[in-house]
Amino acid sequence: MMLVPRRDFDLFDDFFKDDFFKSRSTTMMKTDIREKDDKYLIDVDLPGYSKENIDLSLKDGYLSVSASVNNEVNEEEEKYVRRERYVGECSRSFYVGEDVSEEDITAEFKDGILKIEVPKKEKQVIESKKIEIK
Repeated sequence: MMLVPRRDFDLFDDFFKDDFFKSRSTTMMKTDIREKDDKYLIDVDLPGYSKENIDLSLKDGYLSVSASVNNEVNEEEEKYVRRERYVGECSRSFYVGEDVSEEDITAEFKDGILKIEVPKKEKQVIESKKIEIK
């Protein structure tokens, strides 16, 4: 019997398709942002996180969401064949405007989804006044 390699086999491509080389950032904190007439609705996927390990902060017009999960396991007692669950911290920031305050933002965490409501604020238009040239 003779072994014939697959025609679509490429050692180089198959090597880099391994999970080790995939970026975790593409799977962390997937976010949907919807726009309504008076507000923005932000849904952030955070499965496996608890409400106590999620922080929201607002600074200089940026709303930051950070979350951490720690599933400490004694590696000597447990023998894993494969571990894929994330351990560590992740964060994202969204520009919401400098006119928005902490009191304006509401958030709820349920079933692994963080739901944030950010009101739209009218930008204050500063009228330019003509200066007379003498």
